[in-house]
Amino acid sequence: MKMKISSETLPNPKDSRLLIRSLSSARSLIGLQLVSRLFTFVLNQGLVRLASPQTYGTVAVQFELLMSTILFLSREGIRNSLLRVWPQRTVAQSSNALEALQCANLATLPAMLGIPTTLTTVALYTFSANEATRNQPHFDLALLTYATAALGELLSEPMHNRAMGEVRTGIRVSAEGLGITVKTIITYLVLLYDSSVSQRSGELALMAFALGQLAYSAIVFTVYTLQMPEANLWPSSLPDLRQKSPKRSWWRQQVVKFFDPDVLHLSMTMTSQSVVKHFLTEGDKFLVSYWSPLQDQGGYAIAANYGSLVARIAFQPIEEMCRVYFSRLLSNPVAEEGSPNGKRTRELAPLKQASDAVITLVSAQIAFSLLVVTFGPLYLPIVLQLLLPTQYMSTSAPKVLYAWIWYIPVLAVNGGLEAFHSSVATPRDLRRQSRWMLGFSAIYILSATALYNLGFGDTALVYANIVSLTARIWYTAFSIRTYFRKRMQSPPFRPTDLSPNWKFLVVVGLSYGIISFNEARQHIVEYVQLSGRRALVSMLVLFHVALGSGMGLICVGIWWMTSRKQLVARERIKVT
Repeated sequence: MKMKISSETLPNPKDSRLLIRSLSSARSLIGLQLVSRLFTFVLNQGLVRLASPQTYGTVAVQFELLMSTILFLSREGIRNSLLRVWPQRTVAQSSNALEALQCANLATLPAMLGIPTTLTTVALYTFSANEATRNQPHFDLALLTYATAALGELLSEPMHNRAMGEVRTGIRVSAEGLGITVKTIITYLVLLYDSSVSQRSGELALMAFALGQLAYSAIVFTVYTLQMPEANLWPSSLPDLRQKSPKRSWWRQQVVKFFDPDVLHLSMTMTSQSVVKHFLTEGDKFLVSYWSPLQDQGGYAIAANYGSLVARIAFQPIEEMCRVYFSRLLSNPVAEEGSPNGKRTRELAPLKQASDAVITLVSAQIAFSLLVVTFGPLYLPIVLQLLLPTQYMSTSAPKVLYAWIWYIPVLAVNGGLEAFHSSVATPRDLRRQSRWMLGFSAIYILSATALYNLGFGDTALVYANIVSLTARIWYTAFSIRTYFRKRMQSPPFRPTDLSPNWKFLVVVGLSYGIISFNEARQHIVEYVQLSGRRALVSMLVLFHVALGSGMGLICVGIWWMTSRKQLVARERIKVT
């Protein structure tokens, strides 16, 4: 029987080009993260050996929390809304110019919001910091430097949003890549000077990290300004294309002179939601700074930084590019029932493409997660000898790193799903999600408190994050299925579409059994704990690592072959 491809599934050339550009951007961002993180990883090995756990805890937990609070609350909602509305170059020129100016004006708001946010955050932190933290050398100057760096980074937002809206990822790669490199070098050099020349070792430790952060902000702003001199740092008046309405309030009349009121409302809705979302994202730092002494904060921070390397290298770029891709792909609303069939057919195509992208993304993340939880616990004792200096082995860092092995898979799945949801959610959806976020916050606090009282220590924060993120995954997955079901009159995918092939599962299980048998037979863990770093170059450990690497490559190869077959099978379903 002759088969015919349904016109609903024919890819739109524009959508195909968008996918190619998004994948190219994702590769560039992953490349940036990989190169910069590998470079900084080497220097960080020196940093953590030069800085005490107390200093590292202050910087990596408390000062980083201060920075992320200022930046997240000032810019996150505006960034997400601009990704959804930034005009594409295919739009008519006059409309394109007006929308571009409206978006450029909105992109200047983070710097304005950053001033009151910074003042409030610094005041609250100064009031809540304990005496041991405040008594460190140059604490006040370091705090002021971090606040200045945050404001400097917000000045780059007009250029950053323009680069992301126009998918000009190369500019961002060069700006952030150079910024991270200079930041790490300056921090390392000041710490090196402090340890070798300064009369009191540790005198300049806080200032070393603060100067590095200030250098990052300055470099990013400079590169963006040189690459995009046309970007404005202050909003410009819009052309007077609309008739003044006497029904508008004075405030609304002032708003329409610079912004699109609907987009501004969406941005403010997303910004208000980011308050709760920020607590869920950084809740562990809030609680560890409250519960733990400075030394344990340093151990927790170094473990969290190493544990989140995978998230920063791979998950963050993929999540950001998913926001760009889905925002552009689904920017036009689907026709309601009763609209012409031809128009509805054209509008179903991007929905099917988005549905396939979600399936492919989540199924790949689930397969990756299985590899992490299979190989991670087996090789963590070896990795600890490579990552952690001696002074950190007695902190909570080893246990926290083990907990992160189970946290990484949840982060992977949640990031992709929330990227899609934030790309298509209406203001009403966002308000509903904000109410649910309050419930997720309660789940996190209750879980963390219960686990901490049960003796889990700092790892309670990681496991509480797992519980909270799992609840968020269920909510987001349900919202995504509802979104597609309303517009496609059928579920976009079944749970079985996301599960790995049975051949892959068998190979992963065999790999775990073989590696565990070799570990038990050779007493690898005991040998590493007794020998320390010398064990890393022994033939016993090298063979064990080679065995795991070989089995891992086999698992990846089987996944690649079986996932390609599953993708082809899904495409055949569309053939009618």
